[in-house]
Amino acid sequence: MKNLKELFEHQLKDLYSAESQLIEALPKMAKNTTNSDLKKAFEEHLEETKGHKKRLEEICEELDINPKGEECQAMKGLIKEAEQFLKEVSDDDTKDAGLIADAQRVEHYEIAGYGSVATYAEELGYDDIAKKLKSTLDEEYSADDKLKQLAKSRINQKAK
Repeated sequence: MKNLKELFEHQLKDLYSAESQLIEALPKMAKNTTNSDLKKAFEEHLEETKGHKKRLEEICEELDINPKGEECQAMKGLIKEAEQFLKEVSDDDTKDAGLIADAQRVEHYEIAGYGSVATYAEELGYDDIAKKLKSTLDEEYSADDKLKQLAKSRINQKAK
């Protein structure tokens, strides 16, 4: 990469890979929770994530970029870490608390990624694309907040 436009394109592809991997992982997370509110949060975020992937496809089409071809190693690692956690935990309440922590790590990664590409889009003069990316960023913040509220309201206390 030799300029901001190439970096922007690379980051879009990386996020596309991250969202694709997350679409595969979220059903497993929902299946492994015993808390109905957390299960619902994972299921709702799965639908949002499908929307994020579609939004990235639309942005890439608009910019004549093939979104495929990258593999997001960070998301791969975060998912692997969550899978390992599930093998190590035996208490259901602790499992729910840990799943929230793993999901929040994913959200924070996505927040960083979408914040960066939205800024790049603005710098490159792609105002409409920046708005779309900021919409996704807002949804990622919302998902993180929902997870935090679930943890604080009761899940962490049950795991205590």
